[in-house]
Amino acid sequence: MADAFPILVSTQWLVGNLEAADIAVLDASRHLPAANRNPRAEFEASHIPGARFLDLETLTDAGSSVPAALPTAEQVSRRLALLGVTPDHRIVLYDDSAVKTSARAWLALTSHGLEHVAILDGGLAKWKAEGHPLESGVSEYPAAAPVALHDGNDAATKAEMLANIGSKAEQVLDARAADRVFGRGIDPVHGGQNGRIPGSLNLPFGQVFTEGGTFKQPAVLRAEFEQAGVDMERPLVTTCGSGVTASVLLFAARLAGKEDVRLYDGSWQEWEADPATPKAQGPKDTTGS
Repeated sequence: MADAFPILVSTQWLVGNLEAADIAVLDASRHLPAANRNPRAEFEASHIPGARFLDLETLTDAGSSVPAALPTAEQVSRRLALLGVTPDHRIVLYDDSAVKTSARAWLALTSHGLEHVAILDGGLAKWKAEGHPLESGVSEYPAAAPVALHDGNDAATKAEMLANIGSKAEQVLDARAADRVFGRGIDPVHGGQNGRIPGSLNLPFGQVFTEGGTFKQPAVLRAEFEQAGVDMERPLVTTCGSGVTASVLLFAARLAGKEDVRLYDGSWQEWEADPATPKAQGPKDTTGS
């Protein structure tokens, strides 16, 4: 196995490496409730040959006060072991989700020390569009022994985000659509009020993708962040509704070469539910709130 492994691989790369013994392809699809889709059923009906179903929806830390929190190191270790995946595997994640959930899976795995993890650029949609083979059913793999992973989740907490409003030590970038960030009324996805953390910038997550569904080139991504008001030389926290599309922005920032970026996992769902947190609503004003 090569020492270096990219965080993004193309469909052509996967075609050429799919049969390698150390490749583990994981379907990380997860959908919003309104989509009325069953990712496991869809996986069993059609998936990349040899792929294993990660069941991302269940990989959350139920012991956390954060809604749908990132999984613990033990949860990740246990799930991968059941799938027969070890840290020696080169893991390729893909999804068929409108909210690009591979990025959430990538963060869940890499935050606990797994180093050889990549996202399939364009996901299952591009794989299908190019006419690559598919299979149905469930491939059986012998379970592996669980390994100890470190708990390296560096997600920002609500307390840190509150302190940051005053210190402005980290920029805050919201991945939701502008009407949810700067609008009023009820959030159409998670309920509660629309709005934002005071001082938040906005880059809707869909803007980091090309029309074909692949990530834009690093230089173009950098320009997208800068156009949204992000200073790429300063630390950044990404947020969204529940921490999923914020993971997309975090991954895109990494592609653009930015390392000092982390996730506010609780995101607006946690922030809006707390009556003690300050909220901004309506059009962005000249103070950036």
